[in-house]
Amino acid sequence: MRKTLNILASSFRLTMQELMVNKLRTSLSLIGISFGIFCIIGVLATVNSLEMNIQNQLKSLGTNTIFIDKWQYSGGPDYPWWKFVNRPVPKYDEIKLIKERSHLVSNIAFDIDARVDVEYKNFALQGVSMSGVSEEEISIQPLTMAYGRYISDNEFSNGSAVAVIGYTNAENLFESASLAIGKEVKIKNNKATIIGVIKKMGQNMIGQDYDQSIILPYKFARQIVNENNSSPKIIVKGKANVSSAELSNELEGIMRSIRKLSPTQEDNFTLNQISSLSDRVSSMFGSINLGGWAIGILSLVVGAFGIANIMFVTVKERTPIIGLKKAIGAKKRSILSEFLLESAIICILGGLIGLILVYVLTIILSGLFNFPVYISVGILALAISICIIIGILSGIIPALTASKLDPVVAIRSK
Repeated sequence: MRKTLNILASSFRLTMQELMVNKLRTSLSLIGISFGIFCIIGVLATVNSLEMNIQNQLKSLGTNTIFIDKWQYSGGPDYPWWKFVNRPVPKYDEIKLIKERSHLVSNIAFDIDARVDVEYKNFALQGVSMSGVSEEEISIQPLTMAYGRYISDNEFSNGSAVAVIGYTNAENLFESASLAIGKEVKIKNNKATIIGVIKKMGQNMIGQDYDQSIILPYKFARQIVNENNSSPKIIVKGKANVSSAELSNELEGIMRSIRKLSPTQEDNFTLNQISSLSDRVSSMFGSINLGGWAIGILSLVVGAFGIANIMFVTVKERTPIIGLKKAIGAKKRSILSEFLLESAIICILGGLIGLILVYVLTIILSGLFNFPVYISVGILALAISICIIIGILSGIIPALTASKLDPVVAIRSK
């Protein structure tokens, strides 16, 4: 153990001397390793953090949740909109029928969305995102109130003229969000009393922004907007320990029964699973990760050749010393270990520079784009492992060359 530590200390000392004596040569090789680690770890850290943010925001839509809609929630140039445009929209009455026939549903809600103008005295907000929801939506997509309260079951049943408003909208209309409670606003000539202000959340990665929204009981909202033109959808949450696949299979049968579709007819509805969206996000970010790996590996290969060149030059410069060491009893494995450790140390130094650059990148991204970027322990371990592997691969041939030198010939060399 002591011998190994001595070899390690000696290798580190000689490496530092090499760095100080041959600054330009070593620095150019370190740049390749540093840039390679920066590309790989930078991409992995940023993409993993971004994916985690989006996945968490998808979960906020409701875990094990399915959206029943006429539209399929996927995009792309080949999106077959003509297949969905003539489908019937979901109906409020269908949620009662689904509840009666399902054994796997925990909560079910109905939702309509529209853009409306909200007025208060001489102030008006244009294009506010209005949602008309049924009572169980709060159980599927929980919200926290900053002031006031959420809509009560009685207010849902009666279609009361009440509203819960987003934090930013409340600030813009009433100067302070805390002043919103009890105020009466006008939505398309319909008056509604503000009973709650949603806690400030900010716009998430999937475009949802509760801060600039207003939420009404469904029965009141349908008096304001045309339901059929307001993106109606049914939101279904499965019971605990029920998979999305099981819930989807049951809902498909129930919806086909409700719509009275024959066995030969295609579904005239789509079951959009949150888990499917999550899988697509993971697949998309997997491709981005591959791009980062490709760029990083190319840089690491360039850096590896640079370090191999340094090690060959180092072996040439130290040939007499190597011969002297072998003459007084140093074994091949000691010489081999010394140069492999030196190569690995150079790579680790380059990797540390790359990690420092990644850390600076995380600070910049977290500050500019307001989402946390972090470097996990797993990513750090990966960076160190890559550096050690590249160091050993770069130094193996020079180290083998050094370990096989004839001591007499080596001592006589200049």
